[in-house]
Amino acid sequence: MTDHAPAAPHAPLADNLAAAFQIEGWPVRGRLVRLGDAIDSILSAHAYPEPVAALLGEACALAALIGSSLKFEGRLIVQAQGDGPVRYVVADYDTQGHMRGYCRFDEAEVAEASQGFARPGAKTLLGDGVFVMTLDRGPDFERTQGITPIEGESLSLAAEHYFQQSEQIPTKVRLAVGAVTTDAGTVWRAGGALIQLIAGDEARGETTETWDRSRALFQTLGDDELVDPTISPETLLFRLFHEDGVRLEDARALQAVCRCSKDRIGAVLASFSAEERSEMVEDDGKIRVTCEYCASVYELEPEEIVAG
Repeated sequence: MTDHAPAAPHAPLADNLAAAFQIEGWPVRGRLVRLGDAIDSILSAHAYPEPVAALLGEACALAALIGSSLKFEGRLIVQAQGDGPVRYVVADYDTQGHMRGYCRFDEAEVAEASQGFARPGAKTLLGDGVFVMTLDRGPDFERTQGITPIEGESLSLAAEHYFQQSEQIPTKVRLAVGAVTTDAGTVWRAGGALIQLIAGDEARGETTETWDRSRALFQTLGDDELVDPTISPETLLFRLFHEDGVRLEDARALQAVCRCSKDRIGAVLASFSAEERSEMVEDDGKIRVTCEYCASVYELEPEEIVAG
């Protein structure tokens, strides 16, 4: 996948970013994600039908939205799987801001499920199944995982249900994915926003009224605003909360980066038996493997693969 360098230290990030925001004096915290060529690189690597690409775009935006708040080095993996036309969708975010993702689906079933819909949503595409978030802190720690049923036609609803059930944190999430026409042609864009209620205390007092107001304002956020490249993150937040004051902070760059490599592919192949590997050899005597995430094709000679 294409790497692109983070913005210069003193240049404000306008795209491919995840950032926190704070509304002045409110017991509400939020995060915002804007994805341009980073999500276009991920979605354009495969010939996904439009509904499948949109679902994967949602998953990637959600992974960055939640993963960018992690206070430790590691990865957040967002996935959903079910018995519908899309069997599996996964998005992987690490705390360096690197993202990747892919879907497994049945093209004919997706086409059938899409009839009568402008764009079928998560429940229609995934069917009955589960939404899973996994925290991976590296080999020295056990992975932690939260699982909830898939509910509603957006992964945003699944995420809200997850936070309510697993962490008892009132949360609202908006996700948007769309194809935008630019001077360079039609490209994919995605965006996401999240707000959460901070528990009340003696200093903050009762929070119900403030939370109700923040939810009402948040609900006015349009999908077109989240993906519009001409609207800056600061402008977007100002439109929502200008009467109360809002500031963007801790912005970090996001990149489409796959962790695949020839060495890693070779290590995986080495775990197969010699007989299994022999069945993978093509007519020209080589083994070719395509990365599910970025669609890179790796070509190996059988003798390069050293069994462990």
